[in-house]
Amino acid sequence: MFVLGIDPGLTRCGYGAVEATPGRPAQAKAGGVLSTLIDSPVAERLAALARDLRCLMSELRPDVVVVERVVFQTAVRNAIPVAQAAGVAMCTAIESGCEVVEYAANEVKVAVTGTGSAPKEQVQKMVQSLLRLPEVPSPPDVADALALALCHLARAPLNELTGAKT
Repeated sequence: MFVLGIDPGLTRCGYGAVEATPGRPAQAKAGGVLSTLIDSPVAERLAALARDLRCLMSELRPDVVVVERVVFQTAVRNAIPVAQAAGVAMCTAIESGCEVVEYAANEVKVAVTGTGSAPKEQVQKMVQSLLRLPEVPSPPDVADALALALCHLARAPLNELTGAKT
């Protein structure tokens, strides 16, 4: 299974691709950040993000795209641009023929670290360990995107058995 994780954001949108083959450890295949110009109008930034995501999905050809579910209890100011970026990512994935799955940040943290309250640094270190990377994935947007992919790889077999939709 080849999974592309997307940590949505309008200024910085992290991505991380992980491949899993039965009997072998998961491998990171790509990771990075897509950026938009902060001084441009929102509509132009969303269009630029969509173009970049289309190119990324065309290049990587993932089986599944995992997007962080937007849940805001604090930082309400960031909620709208993050939700807009998440929507663009989901639409682009569907247009590319990919299955789309969402997980909340605490679900991802539990899957990767064992606790839903793990700090970013712990997530980064666990992603490094699980994927046997020589360095901690940086910036945190990349680690979060890789963690999303790892979360799906951990949960997909159970989701399939139970018919759960995430």
